Amino acid sequence: MIRPGLCSITFRDLSPQEVADRAAHAGLACIEWGGDVHVPPGDTESAERVRLVTEQAGLSVASYGSYLRFDGDEAGHLASADAVLASARALRAPRIRVWAGGTGSRQSSASQRALTTRRIREFAMRAGEHGIDLGLEFHGGTLTDEIGSTMRLLDEVAAENVRTYWQPHQDMPDGDALQTLRTALPRTSTIHVFSWWPGATRLPLAERADLWRAAFSTLQAEGSDRDALLEFVPDDDPAVLDHEAATLRELIEEGRAAAR
Repeated sequence: MIRPGLCSITFRDLSPQEVADRAAHAGLACIEWGGDVHVPPGDTESAERVRLVTEQAGLSVASYGSYLRFDGDEAGHLASADAVLASARALRAPRIRVWAGGTGSRQSSASQRALTTRRIREFAMRAGEHGIDLGLEFHGGTLTDEIGSTMRLLDEVAAENVRTYWQPHQDMPDGDALQTLRTALPRTSTIHVFSWWPGATRLPLAERADLWRAAFSTLQAEGSDRDALLEFVPDDDPAVLDHEAATLRELIEEGRAAAR
């Protein structure tokens, strides 16, 4: 099953209550709560309130969208990791989104890569003690900036509770983007859904319907349960969420039909 949902960072200016209400009205099923505004790391009271708001809206917490990058000195990293894990637990998130460092794979030295890998592995062990998975943000400027480095990193971390997110890289043609998705299966837990072209120009989701229809067909054929989370919408406008969510559900269904 592919579960349609929303990243709260889509609407950073809205309160958690407004985000949950709009997601529920749009017919979505879950929310990834961001750690930059709505659920600050270490603020467990806020995390508990947001969890209750989510549940009262009839939704599930999909994940905690942290900005933990496993960089900096050891003491600072450990403090950041502690805060992120505390908020994820209070939120009762089944997954924490994390970032694989702050340097691209070609620019990272062997020692930098080894340090990031070790810290991800150690944090995964701690999260796993609480039944929480990790999902690597699939993003430029990190060790997951291209698919080969992403797959290598998953092998190096070698933790069952660490998988990757997937999204089409900026300006990547549809065929190339879909090939990265096929390569990442079945090690992909979550999909960030948006329609950018060219560059970071935010289009309605339907403008890249061919890409997303094929992506959901690929995911449905593989068969694992996943979350597909709307991450950006045109002009960051809450008024378009109902339409974008309807398009998302339609594309998921079309992908399911194509995979039969």
